[in-house]
Amino acid sequence: MNAVRPTLALLALIFLTAPLSVAQTDKAISQKEQELQKLREEINLFESKLRDSEKRERATLDRLDNLEKQSTLIRKLLRNLFAKEKLLTAQIDRARGSITDLQQQLVFLKSHYAGYVSSVYRHGRVYDLELLFSSQNLNQLSIRIEYLKRFSDQRAKDLLKILENKRQLEEQHGQLERTLEDHRKLMSEKTREQRVLSTKATERQQMLNGIRKDKKTYRAELDRKNKAAREIQGLIANLIERERTRKTPPATPPRSAPTARPPAVDPAAAAAFGTCKGSLPWPVSSGSITSRFGRQVHPVLKTVTQNAGIDIGVPFGSDVLAIAGGEVSIIKFIPGYGNVLILDHGGGYRTVYAHLSEIHVTETERILEGQRIGTSGDTIAGAVLHFELWKDRDNQNPELWLLRQR
Repeated sequence: MNAVRPTLALLALIFLTAPLSVAQTDKAISQKEQELQKLREEINLFESKLRDSEKRERATLDRLDNLEKQSTLIRKLLRNLFAKEKLLTAQIDRARGSITDLQQQLVFLKSHYAGYVSSVYRHGRVYDLELLFSSQNLNQLSIRIEYLKRFSDQRAKDLLKILENKRQLEEQHGQLERTLEDHRKLMSEKTREQRVLSTKATERQQMLNGIRKDKKTYRAELDRKNKAAREIQGLIANLIERERTRKTPPATPPRSAPTARPPAVDPAAAAAFGTCKGSLPWPVSSGSITSRFGRQVHPVLKTVTQNAGIDIGVPFGSDVLAIAGGEVSIIKFIPGYGNVLILDHGGGYRTVYAHLSEIHVTETERILEGQRIGTSGDTIAGAVLHFELWKDRDNQNPELWLLRQR
């Protein structure tokens, strides 16, 4: 009889935790489906824009931007499809495991009931009476009477509870089997989107090849890059002003002032950043500088340009890593720079990563040094990552801060 108690305690733990886990996963799946639907709508919007632009001109920088934005969304859609698939698989596996455990426990309890019923049939209440009459005093007799009563009542309650919970879990399992059909549809959509992405990549490459032959396009792209550089400078200035405003206390604080948001980066880590000049890791594991910091001669137009950072030639889709811990301040698409991400490292230090084909983080997310934040993309000038480093409003030469290349 004592062996039954730990088993029932284990069952109680399963009952308490399993429904909660399933409910949490259901919520995560629902949220993921909402994200997927929004991405599908955005992808369709850019597809419409691309069809309209194709009627006018087959290869323009604006069309290239729309194609890049759509491809970025498709990649994000695929990541969400993979994430939803993982949630569904985990939920199904957990439910099946719970049902298996319940069936085993049910067999165990039924065997005990069978033995109990058989004993009663053969001996009637003789055993119980012997147990009572063997009591050495009234107190022990009272305890045994109460024990037998509670044992009998509890066994009936336990069995009813297990049967009811088994029914509920089987019902959930039936729902999961229906969800499994959604999972199959999801796999089909994932395969379809992978084919679409491959087609878009081919189309974009063909468009790039056509654009690279036209000097007029290079001039237009150079103008866009200059405008993008000014926009980055403006974004940095806005971030500095926003930070200054947050740090400046109001003249007359309200009675119930909200709790101040903690700093984006640990002050000690921010202070350490300034001491790392010449020893910071590179944002990519390989590659070489194709355009250095400062005044540069354009390779095609032969005009003098000003580079606010460095361009690193890397294969398309290379992992882009955070050079230090910090917080994601801005994620934005800027014509001429493509997908742009700005990290705040504290102490006025910020890094900019541009021409990203994918972004794997979100705004306000805290980032660790070496964490993958995205993948590199392709441009008219080739497959590169554009990287900048700022101290307040002054853009720094990244080469002086990064580890010397071998």
